[in-house]
Amino acid sequence: MAKSNKVAIVTGSATGLGASCALDLAERGWNVAINYTKSKKEADETYEAVKAKGVEAILVQADMGQDADCRKLADETMKQWGRIDGLVNNAGTTKFQNQGDLDGVTPEDFDRILRVNVTGPYMMSRAVFPMMKKQWETQQDRGSIVNISSIAGVMGVGSSIPYACSKGALNTLTLTLARWLSPAVRVNTVCPGFIQTRWLLGGMGEENYNKMKMGQEQNTPLRQAGTPEQMSEAVMFFLTSASNITGEFLIVDAGTHLASLPMKAR
Repeated sequence: MAKSNKVAIVTGSATGLGASCALDLAERGWNVAINYTKSKKEADETYEAVKAKGVEAILVQADMGQDADCRKLADETMKQWGRIDGLVNNAGTTKFQNQGDLDGVTPEDFDRILRVNVTGPYMMSRAVFPMMKKQWETQQDRGSIVNISSIAGVMGVGSSIPYACSKGALNTLTLTLARWLSPAVRVNTVCPGFIQTRWLLGGMGEENYNKMKMGQEQNTPLRQAGTPEQMSEAVMFFLTSASNITGEFLIVDAGTHLASLPMKAR
């Protein structure tokens, strides 16, 4: 592995997709700022795994729903390496609630989910932009931001109505930032479908999780249930190699969305 001077922040990188992104970046020689809110033990494990790849890493506890914490994460990264080349806005939250139960979510649920899933990526992007802009102006090094959305934001499905709304809004945020942060920064979005993670298992419960996993393996065009490693492949494409792409969305769901017929055909 060739050591790089590139630096990335991955929010919510203690477990799941965020941890896979941190490890994939380390494999490519990038230094990584690992972020967590509550999962200290898992974050420590990811931190050690990243360092074992021969790169540098820092571990920063920060709540992506708080502007001061977002700025702290960016500042700690700059303090350590003096540059920020990539940002993966992966941290997210939800409430697992049947979408048909309109009384099952409260205005407070909406506020919390939107703040972490939409306002958080906005605040993080705002926090890293001055550094990325300076690198573009002085070194012609263009920054890259990848937002982790969801098939929920495309199809209106998912763990709850506020979650689907938040991911749809995040897709719109991607378009807006791609316009206004250019040419210094590229901004793109990955929209995963089902992912085999502890987070999803805990939220759905073992029975529902296993039923959905089996459905993915039997009914999707590719006959497989997605893994964090597969989703990270898409993130790495946008973050490290898609030099002429910005404002784009990539659905990574084993073809689940192909079952959604055009409105006129229904």
